[in-house]
Amino acid sequence: MSNEAKRIYIADDEDSIRQVLRTFLASDGYQVEDFPNGDLLLERFRQTPCDLVILDVMMPGSDGFAICTELRKISTVPIIMLTARDSENDYAMGLGLGSDDYITKPFSAMALLMRVRAIFRRIDFESRKHAAPVPQKFTAGRLTLDEEKRRILCGDTVLALTPTEYEVLKYLMLRKDQAVSREELLNEIWGFEAVVETRATDDTVRRLRQKLDGSGVNIAAVWGFGFRLEEEA
Repeated sequence: MSNEAKRIYIADDEDSIRQVLRTFLASDGYQVEDFPNGDLLLERFRQTPCDLVILDVMMPGSDGFAICTELRKISTVPIIMLTARDSENDYAMGLGLGSDDYITKPFSAMALLMRVRAIFRRIDFESRKHAAPVPQKFTAGRLTLDEEKRRILCGDTVLALTPTEYEVLKYLMLRKDQAVSREELLNEIWGFEAVVETRATDDTVRRLRQKLDGSGVNIAAVWGFGFRLEEEA
């Protein structure tokens, strides 16, 4: 899919930020619409969904966390959250609600553009990969990976996973009992180089652990390195 076919919605109450992001993303070939608050973005999304959402956290009306929650009720669209606050709680809350990444202000427009490109590159790669014939099934504990339908089941129940959660869990399942570094996950799942500073891996794993209760598997931390998916005894 070309950039021209991809639509991005931005919600931020700062006119200057919206203007810079709109100009920068449009110059890279994306269709961009911007809104001064999240409620207007959500209303527009319900009418015409887009391919990616960029949400400021602190806005008049519903804040970015609330809008993210509402979007996740109706869509798995990739979401990048922006905030002037920089705390562990904000990172955990934003990613815990289902956003795909979290960027703290001030940030460079180029850095955000690279993350947007990385998300779309991952989605396009997975689309091409899943166009291949003979999808495989793989099990770990009570989990079953069904690549044909792009879902993971716990017993007979389909896990409610965002696209990023699905990709991370699938990656760990296919490498069961192997230690996987944070850098490898960043590169393979998010498309980021290791030099990019983000807590996306840790917060996505934290969110997955909450959804794996009763699954017979555990995502263990490998101190100073990354993670390993293990079957419970």
